[in-house]
Amino acid sequence: MTSGESFYGGIPVFRGFTSLMEPALYAPLPDDWSIGVADIVDSTKAIAAQRYKAVNMAGAAVIAAVTNALEGREFPFVFGGDGASFAVAPSDLEAAREALAATATWVREDLDLKMRVALVPASAIRAQGLDVRVARFGPSANLSYAMFSGGGLAWADAAMKRGEFAVAEAPAGTQPDLSGLSCRFEVMPTARGLILSVLVMPARGADPHAFRKVIEDIIHLVERSPDGGRPVPPQGPPLKWPPQGLEFEARTKRGGPLVARRARVLAYTLFVYLIMRFDLNVGGFVPNIYKRQVVENSDFRKYDDGLRMILDCTPQLERALSDRLAAAARDGIVRYGLYQQDAAMMTCFTPSALRSDHVHFIDGARGGYASAATALKAMMA
Repeated sequence: MTSGESFYGGIPVFRGFTSLMEPALYAPLPDDWSIGVADIVDSTKAIAAQRYKAVNMAGAAVIAAVTNALEGREFPFVFGGDGASFAVAPSDLEAAREALAATATWVREDLDLKMRVALVPASAIRAQGLDVRVARFGPSANLSYAMFSGGGLAWADAAMKRGEFAVAEAPAGTQPDLSGLSCRFEVMPTARGLILSVLVMPARGADPHAFRKVIEDIIHLVERSPDGGRPVPPQGPPLKWPPQGLEFEARTKRGGPLVARRARVLAYTLFVYLIMRFDLNVGGFVPNIYKRQVVENSDFRKYDDGLRMILDCTPQLERALSDRLAAAARDGIVRYGLYQQDAAMMTCFTPSALRSDHVHFIDGARGGYASAATALKAMMA
């Protein structure tokens, strides 16, 4: 690998989320890399139609498809609820392009949603006077998630929505490799009062030091909550059979008519359910270890030019967060969106259940990040 291609693997992992805004943790993306962005068109309408799981499945599919296309090579990515963002080295650009194009086609044909996708050169972002800087946060010893700063991801997302740098859909019937993508767990009801979707972005022209102070204040408020507000129960999410996400998982499979794929997934998920339900160790798979890793690996807080969190919190914590953010908005420091619901949900990417680095994306189960983004836009109107 060239030094540019090994860029992400060379970034040290930081553990304490309270250090999130420390500039020294972030390394500039190499100039010859590209940013991939994807989102669901009219996700607000899909959310209003209660298609939460389909929207989340579409966003997670982007990450699964690109990961599989890159044959497991590490690259920085972030899940955004109704979409995803990532960065790839030049040697992986065409594979990522094909994966994006195929995913857009699959989302339209199998999920009945429209997905925009784009690939933006890092050099084009820097030409705007912005940057893309990457850090690696380790929520556990098992894996790390990418964090992005510099304003470049937000600009790339806006450029995609203007129709720039677009990647065209693949031909009809093209199926991305979505191996490992599933959503078998049930929704996770709040244990502390409410599930809060939090989205905090800098206001236009905001002082970076003032914005950092607000984000650090918010994180410190949350850190006082049990388990940092994690919405995943200590024993792992509920699991039932047949799983709520059966239809979506069947549609991720390749080959054969849909009815046959449904039958295969139905049989396999029954096998998994029995193993998990009765704690049966099978072929090196230990259910209790896997469930603990699911909790530890949950992606419920992140930073991609703004703070995103899905929190299980008390009404008192919600008021404290709302008061701090409202004051910062009045001072012209932040734009924000908060959205309350009664449960969170999980979408999983598990290329191998025998490895510890399986990925679990968290969103609110009744609107999540997409509804928080709607509240943020309403604030700007």
